[in-house]
Amino acid sequence: MLATHSTAAADPNSAVSIPELPLSWRDIVAPVQPFLWAVAERLSAQVDAFEPEIVPHARYAVSSQGKQLRPALVGLSGEAVGVLNDDHVTVATIIEMVHLATLVHDDVADAAEMRRRRPTLAVQCGTATSVLLGDCLFAHALTLAASFPTPDICRAVALATRTVCTGEIIQTERPADFDLSREHYFRVLQMKTAELFALSCELGARLSGAGREEQEALRAYGVALGTAYQVHDDCVDLFGDELRAGKSLGTDLVAGKLTLPLLVGLERASGAERRGLEALLREWRPDQLEELRGWLHRTGALTESARVIGEFCQTAQAALDDLPPSAGRRALAWAADYLARQTEALAASAGG
Repeated sequence: MLATHSTAAADPNSAVSIPELPLSWRDIVAPVQPFLWAVAERLSAQVDAFEPEIVPHARYAVSSQGKQLRPALVGLSGEAVGVLNDDHVTVATIIEMVHLATLVHDDVADAAEMRRRRPTLAVQCGTATSVLLGDCLFAHALTLAASFPTPDICRAVALATRTVCTGEIIQTERPADFDLSREHYFRVLQMKTAELFALSCELGARLSGAGREEQEALRAYGVALGTAYQVHDDCVDLFGDELRAGKSLGTDLVAGKLTLPLLVGLERASGAERRGLEALLREWRPDQLEELRGWLHRTGALTESARVIGEFCQTAQAALDDLPPSAGRRALAWAADYLARQTEALAASAGG
């Protein structure tokens, strides 16, 4: 098992005690389940603001919300330091809409055919419409953010959206860069994925009246958890199963994106082996997947990636240490542990 337990979490009397057996995601978000239902309802209602001609496209884009990770972080962070209110529902809706817009654009950029066990919007209605629909989702999210009485929320959402898009651009402009460092990789992950996790946690705390220290602690939690989540997703792209994942896999390879397992493989390969691995990646074909997995297994790439994920999960849990005991704090700690256990399961199924 990965060492993901902070000192506080190891204490059986602590409010963030981690159970020995894995919890389901449903168990983790149970403290805020009514809140998540409210967010889902609010998000679905947003399609009525679009012109009738594009309502079917907008409804398709927002109708499959997955695990509602970011809304859950808004709710759990708010509950960890105070009481939830309707502003939390609005902010969670905004952040989820920004996230869904990024998925629409990602699927176009990656030429993905499946997302959440159904055809992507690009497959449904074409590339051009998908790009423009993603733009509409971004714009509507900012419109909702501007409805708050002060500009703080709108400014935070706009800055986070810019950060996410910047991270995607930086990654896209360095395809098949075999000199890419881990530091650069993690920086991009923190921009393109962890930023919305961090925003969710920070705004959830702010709307509950939390002080600056509590907001910063929860933001740090979001950065660490979001980074771990993206590394895990990158591992799934290489070692997962499309049916189980419910989306197109191997898209990173097609786009020439070097993710942590590939970076580990390149770091650990000898001169001739490294040249062979580079050639495989440079002229990538989907029928080479098993050969690539063989390379990565020989270098322990998945095991090392799982170790890194465990460290980020541990960092996330440690960020919660000074928060008051609450069901929200406990659930946030569980979420980090759950992600580490999911990685362990992936490594076990893929043979390490």
